[in-house]
Amino acid sequence: MRDTSPLPRTLRIGRIQVGLVHLDTALAKVLSLPDLTEDEAVARLYSSIAPHNYIPPQAEAGYRDALRREWRRHKGLAVTDAPALTIRILGPGCVSCNAIATTLIEILQRLGLAADIEQVKDLDEIWRHGVLTTPALVINGEVKSAGRRPTPAEIEAWVRDAADGSPVQSGQTGG
Repeated sequence: MRDTSPLPRTLRIGRIQVGLVHLDTALAKVLSLPDLTEDEAVARLYSSIAPHNYIPPQAEAGYRDALRREWRRHKGLAVTDAPALTIRILGPGCVSCNAIATTLIEILQRLGLAADIEQVKDLDEIWRHGVLTTPALVINGEVKSAGRRPTPAEIEAWVRDAADGSPVQSGQTGG
């Protein structure tokens, strides 16, 4: 029997990417109603996706902001996104790559920061970053190290610098 449930679509909620089910359906329905105000559209979007997704009560405002940005983007209106902390670990998933990931998560938890963390194993994707030797660490699109395992102190300094001293709630690391 084939699963016919809709695929989740990712949306940035604060500093992390979250998969939401039924977002495309809800957007299509709301966009087909031309006379809705922005606030009405956001309220309808939220009420459409909330029954199908877990939304922590303390994150409701973040979800509504993300839905507003997505609605504005689809309407062709100006969208302002807060800068996000995105971290990519480039490599085959070796011991060094895994150690970097573990160190990163420990540092983020200690600093009370959230980040979108992704381990990239695809060689084409790694090469697009200009990296020829792994492991490599990319923070907010900038290659910080390649061909070696950086020290925890280096990683912490890079994360602090990239976060610009704007901590968010602890325990929301993606990955």
